[in-house]
Amino acid sequence: MFVAIPFPEIDPAVFTIPVLSLGDFSIGPFPLRWYALSYIIGLLLAWKYADHLIKKNNLWSADNVKSPVSKDDLDDFIFWAMMGVLIGGRLGYIFFYQLPFEPERLLNDPLMIFKMWEGGMSFHGGLIGVAFAMAYTAHQRGLSILSLSDLGAATAPIALFLGRIANFINGELYGRKTDVSWGMNFPVFDERSRTWMYEDALGRELGSQGNVHPSQLYEAALEGLLLFSIVSFAVWKFKIYRKPGMATGIFLLGYAAARTFVENFREPDSHIGFLPGNLTMGMLLSVPMILGGIYLINRANKPNSGKRLPNSETPS
Repeated sequence: MFVAIPFPEIDPAVFTIPVLSLGDFSIGPFPLRWYALSYIIGLLLAWKYADHLIKKNNLWSADNVKSPVSKDDLDDFIFWAMMGVLIGGRLGYIFFYQLPFEPERLLNDPLMIFKMWEGGMSFHGGLIGVAFAMAYTAHQRGLSILSLSDLGAATAPIALFLGRIANFINGELYGRKTDVSWGMNFPVFDERSRTWMYEDALGRELGSQGNVHPSQLYEAALEGLLLFSIVSFAVWKFKIYRKPGMATGIFLLGYAAARTFVENFREPDSHIGFLPGNLTMGMLLSVPMILGGIYLINRANKPNSGKRLPNSETPS
């Protein structure tokens, strides 16, 4: 008889700040969730790695010319990038996943746009938000937008890996039913009892309702570990930072390929289901990434594409 691998049943909250009472006024409790922690740690690790990359002048120029992005440039960009991830990720979910399929929910509760703690973030929306942050920072500081995007291409998989691990811990975004030996049965977390539940009071099955693919781990491995390895290898071994846009193109193509592959195992959102042609929203949103990746790689391979001007002369 087939037996699924047991779900680890980790509390989605790393820890909870208890209720704070000030006379008759009290606030809380405030749980710090693994998903929020993944954003924080992912940002810090990406920031640290990017800072390391801009110090290696030989990665950017055969003449060992100083990196086109300074530490001050990077520090400024990180703030706006975080804003782009949060705002773009939320708005992307609303416009890509919510408004076209459940407009009445938004009309009945317009404030749901701000209720990020209830879930609902889109990677593709976050990517658009970061693109705006790059454009703004490049314009303000006289940088090439490709210098920033190439840095992001090498560091983004770190945050992607941690985010998918957090999805797994939360028991969300799991895959389709399967009989593979590593399949899992994802339960539902009860906030009151702080326990994972597989059945309701009537004995009805909750959660994934059977053994399913742990697709969050597939995404962590492909969009995170594998993509980080590929881009980093190309940066350090082949010095692709000398060809502006190459790292960005590889990231866009690599993420789109990984996401499209995993979408074949991931369960579509219940309120969306499958699109015509058995496609999913994740597949559809990856198409522009494929086209953009191909364009940037071709552009980077053109003669003289590797010339980087000093910051003061670099067009925004």
